[in-house]
Amino acid sequence: MWLGLMIGNSRLHWAWFTGATLEEAWDTEHLPASVVESLLLHCKEGELPREILSPRLIARWKNYHPSPQHLPIYLASVVPTQTALWQSSPVVTEITLEHIPLQGTYPTLGVDRALALWGAGVTLGWPILVIDAGTALTFTGADSDQQLVGGAILPGLKLQLESLSQRTAALPSVELPIQMPRRWALTTLESIQSGVVYTVLAGVRDFITSWKQQFPTSTIVLTGGDRSLVQTYLQAEFPSLAAEVIGDPYLIFWGLRFLVQSI
Repeated sequence: MWLGLMIGNSRLHWAWFTGATLEEAWDTEHLPASVVESLLLHCKEGELPREILSPRLIARWKNYHPSPQHLPIYLASVVPTQTALWQSSPVVTEITLEHIPLQGTYPTLGVDRALALWGAGVTLGWPILVIDAGTALTFTGADSDQQLVGGAILPGLKLQLESLSQRTAALPSVELPIQMPRRWALTTLESIQSGVVYTVLAGVRDFITSWKQQFPTSTIVLTGGDRSLVQTYLQAEFPSLAAEVIGDPYLIFWGLRFLVQSI
């Protein structure tokens, strides 16, 4: 049994594996140093941290390990200040870009993008395009030789909304709508929703169209915290395009699983 941890820009993404089987996945906020220190001590001594684990997982661990045994954590991170809180523990193995056998990477490629792309490719086949609708909205693609073709990064849906409210004097804070907003809005709130949602969707369509021209047989996968909303919007605005897109929230963990098995 082992824990996977992806430290993202906004949250910690956790996964509990028994061998290659994903038992449970969940998110928490970034943790303060004192909590991380306590958590790692518990994992080292085999007394699992109740701060992050459900009673079901703790009971499952104790059934497998009646005597104390440390719980290994495999960690990847895009937040250096958070990474530093975890690195010194003997139960933690950090996964970096160098561990991922993707061809043609560049030094500043985010390990989260590389892991998600690798996880998608090894589970769904190559070529592959991953669209990650998280804090940032990213496009990352690889060809049939597992060679990075490239990608793009723009602010995610919520980040765009936040930037308007925080960097302007009169525009309000706005939530993402559950359904597609009206394109031609008659209130400021709906106008912001319309502007962000429709322009992001147009960009998503454009990138998918361009990718399919180069790789007509490629699989396209959507992941990230806003995955379900983006899928809903795509279905409403471009249903034929939406039918070509697979949703999978666990791509990073599929990539992590492959690497853990090979270590």
